[in-house]
Amino acid sequence: MAENATKPTGRRFLRFLPLGILAGILIVGLLLGWQRYFTLDYLAEVRTTIKTFAAEQGIVAILGYVLAYSVAVAVAFPATWLLTLIGGFLYGWLFGGVLAAVGATIGATALFWAARTAFGDWLRERAKGTASKVASGFEGNAFSYLLALRLLPILPFALVNIVPALFKIPTRIYVAATFLGILPGVFVYAYLGQGIEGALSLAAESGRTVGLGDLVTPEITLGLLGLALLACVAPVYKFIRSRRQPAG
Repeated sequence: MAENATKPTGRRFLRFLPLGILAGILIVGLLLGWQRYFTLDYLAEVRTTIKTFAAEQGIVAILGYVLAYSVAVAVAFPATWLLTLIGGFLYGWLFGGVLAAVGATIGATALFWAARTAFGDWLRERAKGTASKVASGFEGNAFSYLLALRLLPILPFALVNIVPALFKIPTRIYVAATFLGILPGVFVYAYLGQGIEGALSLAAESGRTVGLGDLVTPEITLGLLGLALLACVAPVYKFIRSRRQPAG
């Protein structure tokens, strides 16, 4: 009897283990002050070092970048947008953007899987009435809804990673919608990173803090315009989709 009671308890503990590991990494990172490395000032200090490392180490540096990005996204570490800038800074907007998208997709999928393991089945079993209808609607159009959520830049990235875990969505659909949906955004940020060298160099030489004003160059102005246009993608997408749906 006692043995049978222990098994469900053990299974419940294992269900929360992946999410607990990710939360533990985040807490340790914050306590150790890893967030100080996620600043433009720090990037200005080490820009030459990391660029040399990336050029000399080749595939090792690329894999290290993707791994670091994946872990940062999986644990929902603050300011991961800076990693996208670094990708553009090191590898250019196209290749750097693709690397950032791969790393972000891997990390987002890890967080999605951990959250689904912990809460997904439990919440779905208790969803009734309106909640059940919402879940069914989301699951029936999972790719379209996920793509729209990814294209909408005003929602926190970590939140969009977790919410789909509450629905019964195949991992392959989550991965595809995530990768395609974040591509426009990462390309814009990588483009910002590609043009950031001059601003970082001037700030480092003058010994002052890197601010937003240092980033206002013609290239980066175009990148910011791209972000503004990106914000219009989601409503346009939703309008076109509604027009294509049959009436009634």
